[in-house]
Amino acid sequence: MRTVAILPVKTFGRAKQRLTGGFGDRPGLAAAMVADVLDALAAVPELDELIMVTAQAVSADTDFLIVHDPVEAGQSAAAARGIEAALERGAERVLLVPGDCPALDPREVSALLALPGDVVIVADRHGTGTNSLVLTPPTIMAPAFGEGSFARHERLAAEAGASFVVADARSLELDVDTPDDLAALRRALDARPDGAVRTRRLLEDAAVA
Repeated sequence: MRTVAILPVKTFGRAKQRLTGGFGDRPGLAAAMVADVLDALAAVPELDELIMVTAQAVSADTDFLIVHDPVEAGQSAAAARGIEAALERGAERVLLVPGDCPALDPREVSALLALPGDVVIVADRHGTGTNSLVLTPPTIMAPAFGEGSFARHERLAAEAGASFVVADARSLELDVDTPDDLAALRRALDARPDGAVRTRRLLEDAAVA
């Protein structure tokens, strides 16, 4: 089954505004996290292609497709734009992943893709938002991220007549929006010595400064 990962990425200068006061170099942190997520996804053998949807300037010398997002109307709109591009490239299944889960474990992504169900939902660590969706086929339902999206995605899957699974993928639950999220990420990286090389280095340098 041709599987494409879609990574909506906000312009680094606009990213992580809720971290103000919790971390100084927000654009640098956003860039480091995206790079670490890309590295993790590249190590997932079940993924055939990766699409990044962004208005951020990105080097043309990449191993993934860049879909320009000039409006930046939000994660759901960016995801929809990515799904359209994935369908044009023959995708039979899409994995929607945020760019701020640098602790992402490729083995957990492989396990996620092995689960049955037309829709697979991964909640955030608070249990109310959605950090990842697997959609088979990509048009089974329209993603609707944002506050309360976990319950909303369950409802949309049921309304579409889709079979759905709520998955436990701890490394995907660790997105970073607030200082508390950043503290949780630090603890997770302390407990796991591998992965997230750029984010880890940035956080270590910030702790020393």
